[in-house]
Amino acid sequence: MTDDIHRLDAEIRLRPVRWDDAASLAASLTRSRAYMQPREPVRPDHFYTEQGQQERLAGLLADCAAGRARAWVLADEEDRAVGGFNVNGIVLGPLCSGALGYWVDVEYAGRGLATAAVRRICEVARDGLGLHRIEAGTMVDNIASQRVLAKCGFEQYGTAPRFLHINGDWRDHRLFQRILHDGPPRG
Repeated sequence: MTDDIHRLDAEIRLRPVRWDDAASLAASLTRSRAYMQPREPVRPDHFYTEQGQQERLAGLLADCAAGRARAWVLADEEDRAVGGFNVNGIVLGPLCSGALGYWVDVEYAGRGLATAAVRRICEVARDGLGLHRIEAGTMVDNIASQRVLAKCGFEQYGTAPRFLHINGDWRDHRLFQRILHDGPPRG
């Protein structure tokens, strides 16, 4: 259940990230670079290459194999990655929590895909991973992402001053969480 494919609309599916997504991720991130720049860390040009994405995927897929993360892409009709969604920092035991991060290609933004994907990921986090909660942070002025989280049942629980180094400076973030269930942790 944690790695199934889910159709989000007529042409976009949410599916697990794969090693062979590096080229399409590089193309999508390059196309979306200016659009995402105000909400992203400063990244070297190498990050936007196929090799840069292969290096990133090597670490991400290792974290997935170790149970520390789960990762998906939005895939178009030709199975090219046009967005990325991760649950990182998965901790089980009495915490049963993970941190959500996501982005959507500039050409696909504003279509409700992030909302549909986050809803599905919350189901997977609850039913497939057994997580009690999932958290996310947004820059204080990222109203669009805050709307996605609100539509998906997240509640703001705080503000973190100078939380992440984004676009060349330490930026304040609003912190959100969604309680997925109140049952006991799984064995």
